[in-house]
Amino acid sequence: MSRVVCSRCGREAAAIEKAPPLPQALAAEVLAKVCADCWREWENNEVMVINELRLNFMDPGAADTLHRKLREFLALDPAS
Repeated sequence: MSRVVCSRCGREAAAIEKAPPLPQALAAEVLAKVCADCWREWENNEVMVINELRLNFMDPGAADTLHRKLREFLALDPAS
């Protein structure tokens, strides 16, 4: 089992075992920088984000919004 230093929690932990269902570049970044525990937390919060923001995936911008929230939650963007 591989390990990563997680961008969200900062600890060295088990990596995600299977590529997440995301665009290729984002999936590769998540695999390289996010631990399995934090990924599970995101999966649990993802539905809440979709519902709170009332994202309609018939709108092309909805996926971009969700990916932006994912990057914020998992601390994938460098600090401003």
